[in-house]
Amino acid sequence: MWIRNLIFVPNLKKTKKMATNRTFTMLKPDAVANGHIGNILAMITNAGFKIVSLQLTQMTVADARAFYAVHAARPFYGELVEFMSRGPIVAAILEKENAVEDFRTLIGATNPAEAAEGTIRKAYATSIGENAVHGSDSDENAAIESAFHFSGRQQF
Repeated sequence: MWIRNLIFVPNLKKTKKMATNRTFTMLKPDAVANGHIGNILAMITNAGFKIVSLQLTQMTVADARAFYAVHAARPFYGELVEFMSRGPIVAAILEKENAVEDFRTLIGATNPAEAAEGTIRKAYATSIGENAVHGSDSDENAAIESAFHFSGRQQF
């Protein structure tokens, strides 16, 4: 900082900003209908994730088609769209260093029978198709999926 008489005084108060990473999740209609919102959110926060955006909402069929468009050619696409639009979901943006990878570990394998003990899907999923929770698979998809559900004003 420059002050009178052109004497340079260094700014000694430097703030160190912590590196962060974000991921996106949805608690799917089966988890919401079965009353698992609180327990799943507790698992997420107990694992060190900070919830930076959260909403209870319901996807329309058009929303579900758009969100899962990447799977349009797959045989399960129709069932997935029907399932994801049948009831409310909880959408959330989570923050933690290494968020995507750590959250994928926390949710567990898609098939709850193969999911590790202590994972969300092991505890709350009922089948491969109704597996309680979605988690982004990359930083890029986390940003896309977050923007799909939350405006910039809703992302803190």
